[in-house]
Amino acid sequence: MAPEAAGAAPSRVDGSADAAGLGRWRAFGFTAPALALIAVFLVFPALWTLYIGVTNFRLTGAEARSPSFVGLENYRRALSDETFWNSLWLTLLFVLGSAVLGQNVLGFLLAYALRTTAKVVRRTVEALVLLAWILPSSVVAFLWIAMLDRDAGTLDNLLGTGLAWLVEYPMVSIIVFNVWRGTAFSMMLYSAALTSVPPSHLETARLAGSGRWQTLRDVVLPHIRRYALTNTLLISLWTFNDFTPFLLTAGGPGRESEIVPAYIYNTAIVGGDMGYSGAISLLVLLINLGLALVYLRASKVRAA
Repeated sequence: MAPEAAGAAPSRVDGSADAAGLGRWRAFGFTAPALALIAVFLVFPALWTLYIGVTNFRLTGAEARSPSFVGLENYRRALSDETFWNSLWLTLLFVLGSAVLGQNVLGFLLAYALRTTAKVVRRTVEALVLLAWILPSSVVAFLWIAMLDRDAGTLDNLLGTGLAWLVEYPMVSIIVFNVWRGTAFSMMLYSAALTSVPPSHLETARLAGSGRWQTLRDVVLPHIRRYALTNTLLISLWTFNDFTPFLLTAGGPGRESEIVPAYIYNTAIVGGDMGYSGAISLLVLLINLGLALVYLRASKVRAA
């Protein structure tokens, strides 16, 4: 046995085959459809946005047929545009109010409260919260317009205020709307995160005489801190780029609720200035990357 083992040639791995033994070209054939979709719906739009951002490309007219290269002019225009800075400020308020504070806090409170409730109650509440999340944007926008209408709205019929909520309080309306619509994700993530808290630690805190707030502060929150940062990052980026509020207010009245996605749409589609909107889109991408880096840095500091 020893001579045979010593004389046996070492096995050679064929460079053209992967670990599954499919072969290089067969493996590429399996991934080609996914790569094609990524190229068509992600890579090409990104490259196209970069291109039109340095041109005077418009939706109609002579510039639509033969746009001219303008370099960084669109970016200089955006950085000096008060309307863009106003939309960016409104977007930050929208993200802070509806995502960082609204969805984050409400999602955690629901998850924390439902963990000790009866199963039938927990399932019912979870189903209702999830329903708001999975319904199409056009449907929920119509429901909220019907609810907030001044003449025949459900809310005005109940309160008798006679207020046009989407006109007089547009930012408050879309913030409350987004909290209602997006809390489901935070609730589900925090429900999973709370299962990582060791029951023995909770029992020890109870035996030590800790109250509910002390247990939450000293036991629960330290265990779910990284989950909270991940959730905050995801919902902040989603909310920053959310277009659904446009279906309620279209950015009005008078740009009072024109967050960045609505501003880009109004600039590109309504105004026809595709080159300028492409530059704004790239600036928004850089802002999103900056937010992500801040959260990632914060998570590393917490871990250390």
